[in-house]
Amino acid sequence: MKIWNEILSNQVLVSAVAGWIVAQVLKTMLDFALNRTINWERMVGSGGMPSSHSATVCGLTTAAALRYGVSSFEFAVCFVLSMVVMYDATGVRRETGKQAKLLNSILSENPLKLNAEVLQEKLKEYVGHTPLQVVAGAILGICLALVINGYY
Repeated sequence: MKIWNEILSNQVLVSAVAGWIVAQVLKTMLDFALNRTINWERMVGSGGMPSSHSATVCGLTTAAALRYGVSSFEFAVCFVLSMVVMYDATGVRRETGKQAKLLNSILSENPLKLNAEVLQEKLKEYVGHTPLQVVAGAILGICLALVINGYY
């Protein structure tokens, strides 16, 4: 049990993990509200509203700022990591999702007469985020870190 006490005493880690968990639960609930069916893949999958990547890294960065200060090495590393993750979510990963959607559409028509084995697995379309999804995740992560800070 000592290890759990040590993990739970780490404000920065708890804030980051809380950001991810809350974002994934919200994402699943929003998907259910829109589609009226539960999609358990949303609990662990990427893409969607809010961005769990943004919530995680912004929770991490905010907690590092609160714990170590904005002039610290820890904050600097977390801040740069956050910028890279959020930029990637709206850039490369978002474009990858768009390409997967187009390829899935083309492959469903099977113009190349590919065998069924090749066509069985669809490409994952939800891999990136819109800027709004990233901002929502960032706000969520920051707010959670501020709330969690009250317990440390």
